[in-house]
Amino acid sequence: MADEALFLLLHNEMVAGLYRAAEQGEGENGRCTTKLESMGFRVGQGLIERFTKDTARFKDELDIMKFICKDFWTTVFKKQIDNLRTNHQGIYVLQDNKFRLLTQMSAGKQYLEHAPKYLAFTCGLIRGGLSNLGIKSIVTAEVSSMPACKLFLEYSVI
Repeated sequence: MADEALFLLLHNEMVAGLYRAAEQGEGENGRCTTKLESMGFRVGQGLIERFTKDTARFKDELDIMKFICKDFWTTVFKKQIDNLRTNHQGIYVLQDNKFRLLTQMSAGKQYLEHAPKYLAFTCGLIRGGLSNLGIKSIVTAEVSSMPACKLFLEYSVI
């Protein structure tokens, strides 16, 4: 439980610190999102290495996505993804109806514009993990109501 609180506090401080620096003229807001995504990418690479060292090879990208939604997401966010969908043409949609990094924020409409900056690290986390598993991807996030989010993964096998 303490590690979860520390992760939430660290994440919130990373986001706040980067955007505070941007407001003081030390960077641009677009760069903040890129920096958070890059940090998440590196963390995702390391976590996937650690989590898959004792597992058998995955048969296909669907098995990889199931691993991401069940095991990876459970280890990082203490719950499974609520919904996984695909169009079978290179796009997966992961839906979390109570995303841990957004539950601390108010559900008011005025906070919807701030939600994407709290998802950049997670997009990088998934992209980094998939990269280490041989899947090149573009991960984007969408929040239509707090604290639910959808992550869109456009992928190609390397």
